Amino acid sequence: MNPLTSIKGTITLGFVLALVAALVLPSIGRFNIPELTVWLHVISGITWVGLLYYFNFVQVPAMGEALADEGGPGPAAIGKYVAPRALLWFRMSAAATWLTGAYALENVGGFVAAFMFAPGLQMIGLGAWLGTIMLFNVWVIIWP
Repeated sequence: MNPLTSIKGTITLGFVLALVAALVLPSIGRFNIPELTVWLHVISGITWVGLLYYFNFVQVPAMGEALADEGGPGPAAIGKYVAPRALLWFRMSAAATWLTGAYALENVGGFVAAFMFAPGLQMIGLGAWLGTIMLFNVWVIIWP
């Protein structure tokens, strides 16, 4: 049984490995919620950015080719079956990235302090603002 043969198995394995890494690597046996949060932030961020690349470099050109292919299944093959699922994952990974980042910010020096560019939090505050703008773009501009 190979967990990498299905999407659910792959995601489950990723979460299990993140838990193992958060439990074992830096904390040597202590369960550390902030470290786990950062792992989940990275995993969901990779998913978000990966799907962004998929849309820009794979789906959009494929839709153009599907429109031009008169004998093929047409764009409905992508638009009806692939795009809705990919957009759902895109939207949820954006939300998960932002939420785990917000929780991590609270542990680093304060959520509000980072957004207000408090001393020592200017760079992470800039990242928080950029992430918030990107989340807004996904949920308010792209999705509707």
